[in-house]
Amino acid sequence: MSLPVIVMPDAVAVATGYLRTALAAAGESVPVVSRIPSPRPTRFVQVQRVGGTRATPVSDRARLDFHVWAATEATAHDLCALVRGLVGAMPGIRGGVTVYSVTEVGGPQWLPDEKTSSARYAYAADIHVRGRVLDTPKPA
Repeated sequence: MSLPVIVMPDAVAVATGYLRTALAAAGESVPVVSRIPSPRPTRFVQVQRVGGTRATPVSDRARLDFHVWAATEATAHDLCALVRGLVGAMPGIRGGVTVYSVTEVGGPQWLPDEKTSSARYAYAADIHVRGRVLDTPKPA
């Protein structure tokens, strides 16, 4: 008897897809990306996976960093506060993936971009998501 193969979802894709929709619904037209775009817009949100662990045999607890750029420190702060609130409301079914919980692990911090001195805030959260069973052929 073989154990099922569990495939964990791409937590960054789940979070960026959710944030694009949630920010648009909040009236904010802001790119939400996993990599810094070129050319680089003045305002955008970057989501990166920086670690995490398998929470249970069928779920993943991804550690995500959320970096928020804007023209000024105040506007970066305000956009980060909105992103923080929206991510906190993320539990549910998002893009077909079950998001069990969101736990903030590092509150917002002022983090101006080292290369450009652009205004940036960042914070970190663990996103607990459910994996899916991979349909595999049964051995003969």
